[in-house]
Amino acid sequence: MNENSRLFDFLYEQQAKFPKKDMLAGKENGNWILHSTETVINNTQKIGAGLLKLGLSGNDMQPENQDKIAIISRNRPEWLMLDLATQQIGVLICPIYPTTNANEIEFIFNEAQIKYAFVSDADILTKVNSIKSNVPSLIDVYSFDDEPGVKYWKDIWIDPDAETIKQLEEIKSSIKAAHCATIIYTSGTTGVPKGVMLSHRGLVMNVLNSTKSFPFPIMPNERALSFLPLNHIFERMASYIYISTGISIYYAENLDTIGENLKEVKPLLFSTVPRLLEKVFDKIMAKGAELKGVKRKLFYWAVELAEKFDNINKGSLSYRVQLAIANALIFKKWREALGGNIEYIITGGAACQVKLLRIFTAAQIPVFEGYGPTENCPVISVNCNKKGGTKFGTVGLVIDGQEVKIETDGEICVKGPSVMIGYYKHPEWTAEVIKDGWLHTGDIGVFEDGKYLKITDRKKEMFKTSGGKYVAPQVIENKLKESRFVEQLMVLGDNQKFVSALIVPSFSNLKTWMMSKSITFTTNHEAIQHPEVVNFYNSIIEIYNGYFNHVEQVKKIKLLSEEWSVFTGEMTPKLSIKRKVIMEKYQQEIEWIYK
Repeated sequence: MNENSRLFDFLYEQQAKFPKKDMLAGKENGNWILHSTETVINNTQKIGAGLLKLGLSGNDMQPENQDKIAIISRNRPEWLMLDLATQQIGVLICPIYPTTNANEIEFIFNEAQIKYAFVSDADILTKVNSIKSNVPSLIDVYSFDDEPGVKYWKDIWIDPDAETIKQLEEIKSSIKAAHCATIIYTSGTTGVPKGVMLSHRGLVMNVLNSTKSFPFPIMPNERALSFLPLNHIFERMASYIYISTGISIYYAENLDTIGENLKEVKPLLFSTVPRLLEKVFDKIMAKGAELKGVKRKLFYWAVELAEKFDNINKGSLSYRVQLAIANALIFKKWREALGGNIEYIITGGAACQVKLLRIFTAAQIPVFEGYGPTENCPVISVNCNKKGGTKFGTVGLVIDGQEVKIETDGEICVKGPSVMIGYYKHPEWTAEVIKDGWLHTGDIGVFEDGKYLKITDRKKEMFKTSGGKYVAPQVIENKLKESRFVEQLMVLGDNQKFVSALIVPSFSNLKTWMMSKSITFTTNHEAIQHPEVVNFYNSIIEIYNGYFNHVEQVKKIKLLSEEWSVFTGEMTPKLSIKRKVIMEKYQQEIEWIYK
């Protein structure tokens, strides 16, 4: 594979070098259904032939003229098969998060002029049907499941004859690395969705450079568990790393079954976002809190040891011996709960708590944090599994093929083969972020030790207090989230006299604390109004304020009774907070803070 390769070439490379019996696997009716490399190739050919019969084509291979389809589905083998099939006939796939609201779906469908939509369940179908009449370009909707009231996607499959096979091969050979492979609409924290056009070359080079930099060896007998939405370029690019290195992809049934699926699949690795790691850790700590006597003391002793772990300075002989004992007695059970075979967890999409990186890595569950926006296919940097390749609190080393510079205002800029073609139908937006070949990420960062990239904040999220002092909220938020009593929070203070925070408590841990203080827990709403609870959270903030300069310290807080989520609108699909939405939703609470 080289810079002139197309994304779908990875499929044929696997077939030539290490054909697999379980290239893709999904669970149906309680059983894992395996799809071999040969089966996937045959299926993509049938799907491609069917799409051609529907009248879809790449036309002149210019994004504005290439036909487009949408996929709104949970992760499953069919997702990647459709992806591979569309690529080979020059049709553009526009993946959309299953949790996207109907208004955004309508906007994307109309801007991209979607002709066909492929969905995975009744709820998604209902959303698409609700806006169908408002999308003139939409011809039909197909379901991956054979359900009443919707066309079954296998009905379009065709066993191609010799003439159709010839046509498919001619189209495939006409597709160039520079051509657009997909349009991904980003659902950001503010503004309307933007269609990011990514080329075959950009994605292929990001896969190759990430694999080379990390480095990933060829591992044809290993498995990955996939549950981070494939609509996210991070998981989709990771899937192509798996294909190119021979790793089988097993799809988790849903987020609630990840624990069970990990034990069944025993994967070598998976990719995730920090929010899910936080939830895993919270569950571990909740179980530890239930222990009694010596077992409880050993558990907390092990966690305390792990919190001190440093991958660069391994510590004294005494520390290393104690950590080995902790691994044998306590952390071994953690590893077993993750399938007993995990060697890599790759996290991205948002900043990961350093505390979690230390604890998991000390427990021989290495977590490698990386970074990159959709506009760069996406990886810019990653902590690597090689000597000197990782430093906690940073997003690691810049991968091969990428050139990175820090502007005078701290903004991270990147140049290289993975930079997007541009924003679909919006050259003016493209011109704002790509200047002289440099992609301006909107993230603020620095290089530590001259080589480890560290993200300090989002350029647009930094605010200035009424005293004229700049504050980077993410840094404060990431530190405060280290408290096991804090589930979610958002730091405020733009044009205000002081910094404050909205806090959603970890109610499971708060309940335990209240019991220890003989305080009756009734409801979340009543708990956050109890004077002792409010004082307790103020004392937590006081402790963490010691890590910050006076202007950055949180002076006042407001506790909230409901957790933020994608479904209630405060979180993006990749589980980042939507600051504008939260500011609007909790306007009264914010006014109370600053009145």
